[in-house]
Amino acid sequence: MKRFLSMVAMTTAIVVGLTACGGTSQPAAVEGDDAAAAAPVVIKLGTTVNEQDSFQVAAEKFKELVAEKTNGAYVIEIYPNGSLGDERTMLESMQMGTLDMGIITSGPFVNFVPEMGVLDMPFLFPDNASAYKVLDGEIGQGLLDQFENANLKGLAYAERGFRNLTNNAKPINNAADVSGLKVRVMENEVYISTFESLDVNAVPMAWSEALTALQQHTIDGQENPVNVIHSFKLWESQKYLTMTRHAYASAIITMSLQKFSALPEDVQVAFKEAAQEAAEYERQWVADNEANQLEDIKANGVEVIEDPDVESFKAAAQPTYDKYGAQYADLIAEIQDVVNE
Repeated sequence: MKRFLSMVAMTTAIVVGLTACGGTSQPAAVEGDDAAAAAPVVIKLGTTVNEQDSFQVAAEKFKELVAEKTNGAYVIEIYPNGSLGDERTMLESMQMGTLDMGIITSGPFVNFVPEMGVLDMPFLFPDNASAYKVLDGEIGQGLLDQFENANLKGLAYAERGFRNLTNNAKPINNAADVSGLKVRVMENEVYISTFESLDVNAVPMAWSEALTALQQHTIDGQENPVNVIHSFKLWESQKYLTMTRHAYASAIITMSLQKFSALPEDVQVAFKEAAQEAAEYERQWVADNEANQLEDIKANGVEVIEDPDVESFKAAAQPTYDKYGAQYADLIAEIQDVVNE
């Protein structure tokens, strides 16, 4: 016993001596809650929208849930307003592993995961409930599984919403009225085809560029859900809103596959659960706020055409189905089966 105490004293003296002489040693491993408190892992998440947008709502809820489910071991840092690049740039950065995460509108994904183009087909979903049924089911998960071929990890489908047409030239009541308008669309071949079939001068461009073009009146209009029109105060450049609901756009909570694969298995589960819960929370937020947002848009001087001739738009958009019908035939049939159940 005396020998053991002597050895302890000697060891203590050596450690004290090293410290006094300015020597260093590796810190002891910290386990459990202490590790989370000592060195949380920071995950950077980018969006192209402002802090009033529904993507920000989803991002903040995801941040809250990740902190809760990992006991503070992982911290989500949110970078809005395109500070980490436009959506295509962020996807490319995630592929390379230089960006951890993003919430990205579904449109740009066709450039990385061709199968995703099916979700951009015009008038594919009759309502939100049908979209959720497809996206949260086997079809939606099957599409997310394809992301791994592009070095991406799709975690869950949040919501951009049903897209509607705005412009500063004239009220649009039917498909013939849009002929000749110059309209910004997403950088997505299906969206381009849809608007070209309407005899529109479709101009694909990043959203940050579109905002400038709208203000400078180098384009006549754009198409987006009510929450985007409201959060970006498009009444400052647009006089008319037509509720075409021509396409449903999801917003995918996406991660770098490299980053996701490096997470411990239990943390991967926590991230997927947090993403799904945040997505559902954001969807409900969109539904709860749309009516008030629409009234605010009207109050700011926008003429809203709430009941356009949608059938004329569907008929005019048929060439897009003729063009891509063979490519997406099986997926379209599966989606229609689920919608009609």
